[in-house]
Parts: sequence; C-alpha cells; structure tokens
Amino acid sequence: MEVVEEMDIQEQTIGIAPVGCSVFAYDYMDIDMQEAAHGRACAVATGIKRLMPDKYVFTYQGDGDLAAIGIAETLHAINRGENILIVFMNNAVYGMTSGQMAPTTLAGMHTTTSPDGRDVGYYGAPIKVSELMAQLPGAFYVTRQAVNNANAVRRTKKALQNAFKYQQLHKGTCLVEIIGNCPSNWKMTPIEASKFIDEEMVKTFPLGDIKVPKTEELKTI
Repeated sequence: MEVVEEMDIQEQTIGIAPVGCSVFAYDYMDIDMQEAAHGRACAVATGIKRLMPDKYVFTYQGDGDLAAIGIAETLHAINRGENILIVFMNNAVYGMTSGQMAPTTLAGMHTTTSPDGRDVGYYGAPIKVSELMAQLPGAFYVTRQAVNNANAVRRTKKALQNAFKYQQLHKGTCLVEIIGNCPSNWKMTPIEASKFIDEEMVKTFPLGDIKVPKTEELKTI
C-alpha cells in the first residue's frame, strides 16, 4: 500500500483476495477489493483486468491457495500473459486452517498432516512456483523476496514497485513471491521463525530475480 500511495494510483487499483489468510485483506487495504473463491483469484483478476484494462489489478494469495487448488488458474493466466500482478505469499503451510502441509512445505518439515516431516518420496518435493511459472512465455517479471528483516522488506517493496510500473507496458504477468513466516503453525517464536527463513527456507526457495524484462522492453516507462 505504500507503493500504491507513492505512485498515486489508489483510485486506479483493484485487489483480489481469495479464501484463505488473505480473505480479510479488504479490511486493511483502502482500495477497491474483490473476494474470489478459493484458488480462483487469477481467474477473477483476468475478468476484471479485461473489463477495465486501465486499472492496476493484483491478486494477494497464500501458498495453500495459489500452489494447490489455484495452481491451474495461476498457470493458465500467466501462460496467457494476463496483464496483472500476482502477489504470492509463501510460508510453506496452510496458515489459516491449522497448519496442514502445503505444496511448498519443505522436505522434512513437520506440519499437522506430516507430523513426522514431509516425506519427499511419498508426497513429492516442494513446488518451486516462481521457477515453474517463469518458464511460461506470458511471464514478464518474476521475483522472490522476503519480509523477515528491514533490508528484505525494502527489496520486496522495490519489487512490488517494479511490478506495478510494468503493468503500464501491457506485456505480460508479473509474479512477486514473498517468503513470510508463520510462527504459530511453525511452533516457533517470531525471532526463531525469521531465522528459519534465512537458514532453511531460502535453501529451497532462493531469493532474487528469476525473470526480468529486457532493457529494450522498458523504454516506454
């Protein structure tokens, strides 16, 4: 919301929050918001953006929502190059429904549905959503950042600023994955959870830009 305020686009911005931890986002963001069914935020965003192409449209989704029930909508929206921003919050668990294993749960990580740790041989490996989606031709900008310390927050803010600006180009989908913590479901203190991101999460989900626009594609900004 700092980026929206600084770009002076409050009246032109529409957010979509699906069922999940993000469902009450409209109580905290002073912009137009639309709720979507679980996992269907990208489909709703597609409709809104196509009807109002001059608006800044973004989704705000957790990993249980986007990477599980919503991965088809996400993949196809990006493959079509829908001119939206997808804000993907990854804390490696289903945060709202008691901390079940998510598609992004780390190997060996304990959750309510993997009490002995995620067995990759049985459940498969954690899905690296950003790397997967970056392969699609409709992906214009894909980056993974974090919010567990001040420097990380500044880098995340810059990534969001870039993504909103890139929407002006109408050249594809922007995906900003944000590694966040979930102390209650991780059974950690907030300090321990922040360290866990630095010491464990980034091993599976390394931070940084994954797909960036070419210089000549940005000349009109």
